[in-house]
Amino acid sequence: MTDFRVERGAGRNTTPYRQVRRTGTAMNSYRKRPTAFPWPPAILVVAVVTGLVLGHNAPFPLQFPMARPLGVALLAAGMSIDVWAMMALHKARTTIWPNRSTSHLVVNGPFGYSRNPIYVSNVMLLLGAGLVLGNMWFVPLAIADAVLTHFLAVRREENHLIANFGYKYEAYCRAVRRWI
Repeated sequence: MTDFRVERGAGRNTTPYRQVRRTGTAMNSYRKRPTAFPWPPAILVVAVVTGLVLGHNAPFPLQFPMARPLGVALLAAGMSIDVWAMMALHKARTTIWPNRSTSHLVVNGPFGYSRNPIYVSNVMLLLGAGLVLGNMWFVPLAIADAVLTHFLAVRREENHLIANFGYKYEAYCRAVRRWI
C-alpha cells in the first residue's frame, strides 16, 4: 500500500490545513462531530424518492438498448463498493455515520482509491436506478447528490479529519483523490 510520509516543510501549504485555519476549527475539534446531521444518506433517500415521484408524475423516459444491463452493472458495482467500504470502516472499528466523530483514519480497501468511496457509490446507485427504471430524472438527481454531498458533508468531514489526524491526513490527501 502507499506510504504516507510527510515531506519536510509540508503541511501548512496544503489545502486541508488552510481550510481548517480559514474556518476557525479549534484544536479540540477532535471532540466535535463533522456535522450535526447525516446529510449524505438523507440526500440519497430524497433523491431516490424525488426520482420515483417525478418519474411517475412527469415521465422523462430514458431509452436505449443497453440501458438495463448497464444499470444493473452500475447498481452491482455501487453496492459492492458500499459494502467494501463499510467492511473497511468496520474492520478499523470506526463509524460509518458521517455525523459521528471518527476514531481511525482508514486508508485501505476502497479508501486507497477514493477518499469518499461511499459517496461515489451513492452516485453510481442513482445512475444505475435511473437506467434500470428507464427514468432520466435520476441523472440530474445524481449530479445534485454529488454537489450537495460535497458542500454539506465532504468539506466538513475533511476539516474534521485534518483536525484529528493532521499530517497523516494531509499525506493521504496528496496520495488519494477526493472522488475518483
